[in-house]
Amino acid sequence: MSLTGRVGMLNMNKPEAKKRLEKLKDQLRETDYAYYVLDKPVMSDAARDALKNEVEQIEVQFPYLVTPDSPTQRLGGEVLKGFKKVKHEIKKYSLDDVFDFDSVREFDLRVKRMLKLPASEKIEYTCELKIDGLNMSFHYKKGIFDKAVTRGDGTFGEDVTAAAKTIRSLPLHLREDIDVEFGGEVYMPKKSFDRLNKKNEKLGKPLFANPRNAAAGTVRQLDPKVASERDLDVFCWSIYNGKEIKTQEEMLKTMQKLGLRIDENYKKVTGIEDAIKYCESWTDKRDKLPYEIDGVAIKVNSIDWQKKLGRAAKYVRWASAYKFPAEQTTTKVEDIQWQVGRTGALTPVAHLTPVLLAGSTVSRATLHNIDELERKDVRIGDTVIVHKAGDIIPEVINSLPKLRTGKEKKVNLPKECPICHSDVKRKEGQVALYCTNNKCFAKEREVLSHFVSKKGFNIDGFGVKIVEQLMTEGLITKFVDIFQLEIGDLEPLERFAEKSAENLIESIENSKRVPLSKLLFALGIRFVGEETAGLIAREFNARTIEDFIKKIQKSKLEDIIEIEGVGEKVAQSVFDYFQDEHNINQLLELEKNGVILQRVEGEQNKPGITGKNFVLTGSLGKFSRDEAKELLKIFGAKVSGSVSSKTDYVVAGDDPGSKYDKAKKLGVKIITENEFESLIK
Repeated sequence: MSLTGRVGMLNMNKPEAKKRLEKLKDQLRETDYAYYVLDKPVMSDAARDALKNEVEQIEVQFPYLVTPDSPTQRLGGEVLKGFKKVKHEIKKYSLDDVFDFDSVREFDLRVKRMLKLPASEKIEYTCELKIDGLNMSFHYKKGIFDKAVTRGDGTFGEDVTAAAKTIRSLPLHLREDIDVEFGGEVYMPKKSFDRLNKKNEKLGKPLFANPRNAAAGTVRQLDPKVASERDLDVFCWSIYNGKEIKTQEEMLKTMQKLGLRIDENYKKVTGIEDAIKYCESWTDKRDKLPYEIDGVAIKVNSIDWQKKLGRAAKYVRWASAYKFPAEQTTTKVEDIQWQVGRTGALTPVAHLTPVLLAGSTVSRATLHNIDELERKDVRIGDTVIVHKAGDIIPEVINSLPKLRTGKEKKVNLPKECPICHSDVKRKEGQVALYCTNNKCFAKEREVLSHFVSKKGFNIDGFGVKIVEQLMTEGLITKFVDIFQLEIGDLEPLERFAEKSAENLIESIENSKRVPLSKLLFALGIRFVGEETAGLIAREFNARTIEDFIKKIQKSKLEDIIEIEGVGEKVAQSVFDYFQDEHNINQLLELEKNGVILQRVEGEQNKPGITGKNFVLTGSLGKFSRDEAKELLKIFGAKVSGSVSSKTDYVVAGDDPGSKYDKAKKLGVKIITENEFESLIK
């Protein structure tokens, strides 16, 4: 159709325009479905553009007919001011990474044990390529695209709807008018990545290290026009709600029928050995794909079994992510230096001749500890093999002694801290050397950096360099100093213009409301990671810092050991930390300076449950063990792994174990699964 023909069509009334517009949008949806999903174009790009131009002509004449699913609405006109934090409607869990086939087989055996199947049983799995991109969820209301949210920490993500709408392969209107949420991976194809870097090079702009970083950076552009120019793409791999599905394979096919793009390289297999063959085949041919992949997701095909297997604190139990062998290369060791961590441990770090590895330039690699350094016999001047452990942390695998010239130098063990020059010593039963100075600059820098990090107080813009700068200026030496900073303290410093000083102070102010779990992680208590911090926070369920201190100081070591998931070593570390008056004073100072505990969103008070102690035993039919725990925690209950006189309820499923017998002996109330279900309704 000519442009003249399209202009002539504007001599139509509103009903005619509306009818024509709907037909055009339907045709364009079918055209995009054939092109992006089926990979079978039904018309040329020029013909498609002509149809889109006609849509634009009608919408200019009848602006009240513009709808969110119109192809003209992919690119919003306004530059965003920032990204809104959004709570996921359904919490997002990860897949547990494995790096060898023995671990893949162990995953299979674990699944069989949990499903009470014989070891010889061949489970049906779907194997899907793991796209190396940005994990996101996509929401549709009555079939119309509503919003896109990054995975974030699994509980909260960022609203990146404006950027997601520019992805041509993501439909603005599904082929069914339903409310639904999908999971998918936004990525940048290799050709688009190369084109972007060539453009940046010509303009003198920094180059992206790899397509994953480029995709993440593009999605977080405040101006959606930038995203629209960078050719992002998407593969969807999960339906979180809105559809009754029986198998993982059916889920993939359903998404495709709805108009979503899936990676058609997936395969349904029977038995773990066939899954391993699939992984092996893609290890060799992954470089031929037009996009980056970093492994294979192996998922139990049956959705019913997926529900029975449930999830752990961070990972689903019905899937595992096999990661391809890390890329390796050789380079030279220019120096070996000692790095001081927040515990004071000295770690040998190899400084390397820069080399490209797994998409990024590597100039440093860990040697872990003294034993590893000696075992690998790495010397200054050596040629070494390096790889990225889990494709993240550069690591020296070993040296190549046959390439030595005789000029290489062995590394002497340090007799003093490289930063503060205090004595170093080994702790009993440990490999590492430790700085003995509690006031060591490097130690304090790492402690404060950990405190403000994303998993701690999450203070935006407060990186290691800022921590180091403020320490050097004498502005911060302990946690509370951070919350006493003022704009006037920062403005005279290098890197701090008026606006950046205001932004950092605002970020600090916004961080003062913090969940107890994040506060505990931020303190850097030895052996207390993110998951353990959450277990302790739920156990003590405090509303103020002072309340928490009172509760934990009243507890005995045995009480902390009894918390499910907290072992003796961790419990001893936690117990010792809160017996130290200096640590307690630091916490109270935080409270005095405005730090308050934030109630975890979603937690509800429920009479008969809130504050009560529960123990689960036996197999539950209607809930997985994790689902039952999650429900109890939402209602403010505590879940323990052992029965004691403090236990209020034991929930007994089929084949209860020794916990049931102990509960009877102690006179603890035992309830059935049906009674438990009534209690939580």
